[in-house]
Amino acid sequence: MIRSDFGSDDPDPWRDSPFGWIKKLPSPRQRGAVGEKLVSAWCAAKGFDVVKTGDSEADRVIEGYRFEIKFSTLWKSGVYKFQQIRDQDDDYLFALGISPYDAHAWVFPKSILRQCVIGRMGQHTGADATDTAWLSVTVGDAHAWMEPYGGNLAAVREIMSRLVTGPSI
Repeated sequence: MIRSDFGSDDPDPWRDSPFGWIKKLPSPRQRGAVGEKLVSAWCAAKGFDVVKTGDSEADRVIEGYRFEIKFSTLWKSGVYKFQQIRDQDDDYLFALGISPYDAHAWVFPKSILRQCVIGRMGQHTGADATDTAWLSVTVGDAHAWMEPYGGNLAAVREIMSRLVTGPSI
């Protein structure tokens, strides 16, 4: 009884979060589908043309470019883990990370993924894996190479706007 007067030793930061319902979804596949819908809706709301690809090599075509979308909620350790990154028929990867009260995002060109992630950050068979990779990002301490590719939604909007008006990122 006294303990409840002082709160929990390990409060659930998602309990009162507007995104808490996402954490309660029973499978990673469902959370990934939510991530795809969130990215699609956000892009459309910002005026970008978004359509489904119709194949399994990319999730959406945004402004004529093929995008793979990866989604992560914040882990207890303070990291996002964007998983199942593959060398597929896509031009960009849109990584959206949701914490209890914030969102972080990056848009990576395929060339940067090949240079820094694919074949370097193996997921299923250790660091030497080449079929799938994952990208772990510590909030507030992202990899230095990630800086030009976002960090927040405002930065990603600027990057996406350059896709429409000028040379690719």
